[in-house]
Amino acid sequence: MIRLKKNINETNVWSLLSFTIIAITIIPALNIVFGVAAAETDNWLHIKQYLLQEYIVNTLILFIFSGFFASLIGVSLAYLITVFDFPLRRFFKWALILPLSIPAYIGAYTYSGMVSYTGVITKILTWFSGKMIIIDIMSLPGTIFIFTFFLFPYVYIISRAFLAKYTVSLIESARMLGKNYTQIFFRVILPVSRGVIVSSVTLVLMEVANDYGVVSYFGINTFGIAIFKVWFGMGDISSAVRLCMYLMAFIIAIVSIERIVRGQQRFVITTSKIGVLKPQALPKTKSLAVAFYCFLIFTIGFLLPFFQLLAWAFMTYEEVLEPSFLEATVNTIVVAAVCAAIIVCCSIVITNSARISRNIFAKTAARLTTVGYSIPGAVLAIGVLILFMWINQFTESLWDYSVITSVYMLLFAYIVRFLAVGCNSLESGFEKVGKTFFEASRTLGLGVTKTFFKVDVKMIRPSLIGAFSLIFVDMAKELPLTLILRPFNYNTLATKIYEYAHDERIQHSAPAALIIMAICSISVYYLSRTEEE
Repeated sequence: MIRLKKNINETNVWSLLSFTIIAITIIPALNIVFGVAAAETDNWLHIKQYLLQEYIVNTLILFIFSGFFASLIGVSLAYLITVFDFPLRRFFKWALILPLSIPAYIGAYTYSGMVSYTGVITKILTWFSGKMIIIDIMSLPGTIFIFTFFLFPYVYIISRAFLAKYTVSLIESARMLGKNYTQIFFRVILPVSRGVIVSSVTLVLMEVANDYGVVSYFGINTFGIAIFKVWFGMGDISSAVRLCMYLMAFIIAIVSIERIVRGQQRFVITTSKIGVLKPQALPKTKSLAVAFYCFLIFTIGFLLPFFQLLAWAFMTYEEVLEPSFLEATVNTIVVAAVCAAIIVCCSIVITNSARISRNIFAKTAARLTTVGYSIPGAVLAIGVLILFMWINQFTESLWDYSVITSVYMLLFAYIVRFLAVGCNSLESGFEKVGKTFFEASRTLGLGVTKTFFKVDVKMIRPSLIGAFSLIFVDMAKELPLTLILRPFNYNTLATKIYEYAHDERIQHSAPAALIIMAICSISVYYLSRTEEE
């Protein structure tokens, strides 16, 4: 009886800690919702009458076309890599993930330099055509181009994993019925993959919604731009909150559509046969065409920007490598490492509590951790700012200390935003190991906490390392949150890149961009290795 009470008390402690963390992290989102109740300002009336329609139209255009082209490239590449054998297939299998290591805003800055009057692409086109050809990439189509080629790996990775694992028997059956591979793609693969495609495109659209660097530099008026202008330019937090609600409505609509599409899917995998599909050899002409298509996408999404950044870095590194640059590098690494460690600890509490609790409410509450990640960074920043403005009233009156001008506000925002990444990784890890060893340990008399530290933590070590790596990388390249909430004269590598680009010194941003690319390669490697396993 005493042991039973002790175990119940331990479970309650884990649940209490979990609920506390979740409650604190959803406050910024609630601030946005309740902030709409404030009276409309003159700025908001002006925005609503003259600018709101443009924000809605531009945001919708970016969502529709970026999502469509990213899915077109991602799904087609996944199908070709999975089903066919062609030259350099094994190389392209992992190389096509590499564009994900280049944040979209770095891709935008790089391509804007390459297609300028003195850019390498402009020189090549002029040499071939004999006349000056200028590509206007700083436009709505150019923005769609950037999002497409630097975000399509989300669709490619998820679609390829699904096709390789679950469609073997379907493709084999279709071939036995005399269908060619084109018919199989349109009549079999697309219908059964619809839910997977929609889920992966949802990730692309969330990245588009969260972007500030690309649309800001290209001058595209979207909700992200509007939130920055209203807050920094006008100091009107009430209007910024209303704009945030519109952007949140877009995100809610996207997630709702995804759930509806997946819920209404008529085609499901019913076979238990899961195996490896043997790639089919193609005729020489077709195999070369497929290899060229893969090489073209890889060149546009990775090779061109990488070599351009490398060339710029050799030109400018002596000017850039100064104390402020080194300070920004240290800030990036230290803040990302500290926050990643805190998030992993919080994620352990939340996921383990949901696993050991028999309370359905506890398991449901754990899903609320996704709120911060599903909200664009600019929106979340406003919610965090409102919370810390309230806290600041107490800290200034009690201790004469302003939390608004401290780095703690930025750290808290990072934790709220990326908590979902840690929870998802650890939840997946717990699902893989199951509860057999946990229950055996409990039967032998160990409590919940001792069982975790002596048994569970050793079994989920790969998930812990993976969660830390993914969170570290996401924070290293985060731009909107950092720009809004950073203390005065506080820089990270992402903000240094942004400042160089907006000072029209794109070449000087190359060293910082290459460091971020190197850090992001950790995430790409982890994704690739996990998918292979």
